[in-house]
Amino acid sequence: MSFWRTPRWLAGSVRNKLLAMALLPLLVAFPLLVLALALWGNAAYDRLLITKVRSDLAVAHGYFDQVLGEVGSGTLGVANSRALYAALRPAPAPRVAPPDPAHLRDQLALAREQLGLDFLVLYDPQGRPLARSTPAGLSTSDANAPMPPMPAPLAGALQPHQRDAKARLLLLKPEAVAALAPHLMPRLRIPLVATRNAAPDTRETEDRAMVMVSTQPVRDAAGQTIAVLSGGLLLNQNLDFIDHINRIVYPEGSLPFGSQGTATLFMDDVRITTNVRLFQDQRAIGTRVSQTVRDAVLGRGETWLQRAFVVNDWYVSAYEPLLDASEQRIGMLYVGYLEAPFRLVRYAMLGAIGLIFLLVMALSAWFSLRWARSIFQPVERMNRTMQLVEEGQPQARVGELAARDELGALAGHLDELLDVIDDKTAALQRWGEELDHKVAERTQELEASNASLQLAQQQLVKSEKLAAIGQLTASIAHEINNPIAVMQGNLDLMRETLGDASMPVRAELKLLDEQVERMRIIVTQLLQYARPTEYAGYVETLDLNRTMEDCLVLVGHLLAQTNIVVRRDFQATRRVGCNRQELQQVVINLMINAIQAMPQGGELRLVSRDWADEAGRTGVRLCVQDSGSGLSPEVLDRLFRPFFTTKNDGNGLGLWISQGLVERYGGHITAENRSDVQGASFCVALLTEPHAPDAAPTRDGRPGGL
Repeated sequence: MSFWRTPRWLAGSVRNKLLAMALLPLLVAFPLLVLALALWGNAAYDRLLITKVRSDLAVAHGYFDQVLGEVGSGTLGVANSRALYAALRPAPAPRVAPPDPAHLRDQLALAREQLGLDFLVLYDPQGRPLARSTPAGLSTSDANAPMPPMPAPLAGALQPHQRDAKARLLLLKPEAVAALAPHLMPRLRIPLVATRNAAPDTRETEDRAMVMVSTQPVRDAAGQTIAVLSGGLLLNQNLDFIDHINRIVYPEGSLPFGSQGTATLFMDDVRITTNVRLFQDQRAIGTRVSQTVRDAVLGRGETWLQRAFVVNDWYVSAYEPLLDASEQRIGMLYVGYLEAPFRLVRYAMLGAIGLIFLLVMALSAWFSLRWARSIFQPVERMNRTMQLVEEGQPQARVGELAARDELGALAGHLDELLDVIDDKTAALQRWGEELDHKVAERTQELEASNASLQLAQQQLVKSEKLAAIGQLTASIAHEINNPIAVMQGNLDLMRETLGDASMPVRAELKLLDEQVERMRIIVTQLLQYARPTEYAGYVETLDLNRTMEDCLVLVGHLLAQTNIVVRRDFQATRRVGCNRQELQQVVINLMINAIQAMPQGGELRLVSRDWADEAGRTGVRLCVQDSGSGLSPEVLDRLFRPFFTTKNDGNGLGLWISQGLVERYGGHITAENRSDVQGASFCVALLTEPHAPDAAPTRDGRPGGL
């Protein structure tokens, strides 16, 4: 039992097999290679970015430790200075005078300015205040204000038995800062800004202080502690400090692709100083870190080295915890740079790699297809040739092939074999084809003769009918016109002779007038049909849509007496050649017939369309459609015969005469029942350039047409 079954689409075609052999490595191996390269490149690129931000964090951490050392060494230097000792012991031993507070303040203020510290405070060994540095611009009353004792956190940081030149990080409450340096109080209160993904917190402000503090003893010559000096740097909203870190870590032009580096100090999870922008020039002081970063760095003491959402954008970020003097995590040091430029570069690199591979795949596929085509094309052409021969095309051949291998030779042998077969069968088919051709010629001649005979017969019958009608009409007109004239004359004479005495029979006289006029009209219509050339009017180029609108006005009095709704569907754009009065006579006759077919009301639909006959002559076709009871087969068969009518008061000449008028201009009239709704449809087809009718008449005497 085979574990591999060839697919049906592959098993039935050499072409598919060759294409699969040529393209399968390209469509499978190349994409897998591109995918592997993309995944490896993406991971390597991420590692490169993380390595970069790890080194940036190391630089920032080094500078932070350097500042701690500078604060500690500076404070230690002041504590060991001869000037401070002299200020504490202004008189030589054994007489010791109390130190001058003003002189101590000046000494501390000078040292603070030189060291760049935010405060220097001097206490006695018991923690009672002696003096503190006074910043420039502070009033005398504020400078001489009473000082509280040393805050407990500073006393806990003192190491009397070991001199440590490195400052410590401490979190101080507002009252402790007020005791050390009241002028720093405005920098403490930081409003908290709602930050996405931050841990829930009910606080609205952060008023604690993160300070770098060094507390050093001041000793005399005997090594006894005569005072305690505390110096430090407040980190809250210390913009110069954080900007200096940022300049060290990310100097101008150090980041490619337009990325920007940032640095931040956190107290707990709150940014107390940063150069991350909230918007425009507003720094993001008071915003908070995400809960994920907080849990990792402050909760578990880890160093965060990966992507992070910082305020309003993604950064490649590094966070490390900051520890106080008791090794408690009290904040974080952060550095990072915008990820977006590097992400765009990554996508560009991946796109370039993909494009290169795509071009390589395209070129490889092109060469593979060309080589595969040189094999399957001869096979396909031979197979197609055999199919055409089987379908009855013996002249089909493979033809000349570019291949000069075994397949090309096989194709040549196949063409030679087909030529031999074709020569052998051509002789047998020749006589049969000649015989069939002669029989077909004789049959066509007989059919043409029969058609000409039928056309001549139909034309002769119609001519005889017209001649008979003409003779009959002329005789009737001659015999009836004289009595009509006598009757009309006598009626007029009776009306004049009787005068007012004819009033009792006025209705009867009017009825006689109407009947005489009716007889005259019938005779005139008969003459008009029998001798159309004598009654032909002036031919105009008419707008059929406009003519139908005019006819609606003329039958408006009839429409007003019914519940008939008129629907217009005029889409014809051409004009027709016809006499205006005769065309109006035809259209009005069709409209009146339609109105009379709807005594209970209904819909009268008028349609016009551009039209062309079988000879390609252009024209317009108009249709008058009603929603009456329709036409029975018997009525359709006799509809255009003279004197045929379905109305009690009709003479049966309206459609007959209308047909003659339309045929005079090379057109025709057709009648049929509507297919969409109940009712009848009468359509008149007229040519743009009128022509005499040249088609054979139908069985009812009408010329053929649409």
